[in-house]
Amino acid sequence: MPAPTNHALVFGASGISGWAVVNALLNGYPDADTFTRVTALTNRPLPQESSQWPPSEKFQAIDGIDLLAGEQADLDHALKQRVPGIDTVTHVYFFAYILNMEPQQEIQANVKILRRAVTAIQTLSPGLKFVVLPAGAKAYGIHLLDDFPFKDQVPLRESLPRIPEPFASQLFYYPQIDLLQSLSEGKSWSYCTVMPDLVVGFVPNNNFCCLAQWLALYLSLHREISGEGAEVAFPGNPETWTVKSNDSNQDVIARFSIYASLHPEISAGERFNVADSAEPSTWETKWPILCEYFGLTGVAPDGTCVDPVQFLTENKDKWFAMEAKYGLETGRVANDRSFPYLPIGILSMMKCDRQLDSTKTHAAWGKATEELDVKQSWYTAFDRFRTARIIP
Repeated sequence: MPAPTNHALVFGASGISGWAVVNALLNGYPDADTFTRVTALTNRPLPQESSQWPPSEKFQAIDGIDLLAGEQADLDHALKQRVPGIDTVTHVYFFAYILNMEPQQEIQANVKILRRAVTAIQTLSPGLKFVVLPAGAKAYGIHLLDDFPFKDQVPLRESLPRIPEPFASQLFYYPQIDLLQSLSEGKSWSYCTVMPDLVVGFVPNNNFCCLAQWLALYLSLHREISGEGAEVAFPGNPETWTVKSNDSNQDVIARFSIYASLHPEISAGERFNVADSAEPSTWETKWPILCEYFGLTGVAPDGTCVDPVQFLTENKDKWFAMEAKYGLETGRVANDRSFPYLPIGILSMMKCDRQLDSTKTHAAWGKATEELDVKQSWYTAFDRFRTARIIP
């Protein structure tokens, strides 16, 4: 039987999950022969030496293709001209995202980039087989805090309905999923949606959505200021300290996404919770483990909530001195991408249990199912930041 000639195209390849999809493919998941070509699309240039992706003859990275610029024909032309082998793409991993704090503008932008990307690939790539789209636990309304509609129905299962109005109309996940359903109807390709909660992972470029980045910077600076063994109180509060939830490591998300894309017979049109482990965890369990990586002692919250991004900004001179002392990469502290809301939101505002049910995902993944414990998940991310000289 001839080897498959699959070509993976990853949109948003420098983001947390997109980076991991590329990394998994280039490291031969599920095996070295499944994909003959891997193409990574990024907004900004990402040099090989910064990416931590292994070198591969099957790999190409393309930057600067604007999914919103011009008309559909302009995007089709740009992809055809700039992406060698675009006509051979079989699997699309769409991890591109545009942040906008105004919900309707965010919906408009993110639906538009998905529509234009998939429409282009349908036109240019007649062998398209599958599209993977990330959603997230926000699809269950966890971001609604006191209005979280399923707080009495945990663990959260994929069979739960969409969140009620007026909240449903303010979330871009739903119209994106509806779009894929409409575009794929009657076609030879299918799609699925993966839904993590807190994504734990590395990014080579500054990324405001990456909690592991912010905690790595925050705890590195604590170690520099206070010394080895110093106590660091959890920066959230007593309510979030014991909340049950599931982390989702970027590698687990990537590997399941690839597996699902190769098995449309079990994944087509489905949505899957993706988590490191079927067992939930709490910050009470995780915080001491995270602090231990940095030679610190993690202790319970002391009543003063701390925003890690604000702490780094207020101590930016000390951080910049660290960068000079240890020869670190710069550009992550006290700039226009130092976005404070994600860390403080997760650490201080998520006060309801929100664990995910992994039954459906593990049944689909079967014998290939992978799980990580807290140390494996977070330390892998921290090791990658250290290798990239982002932390000492």
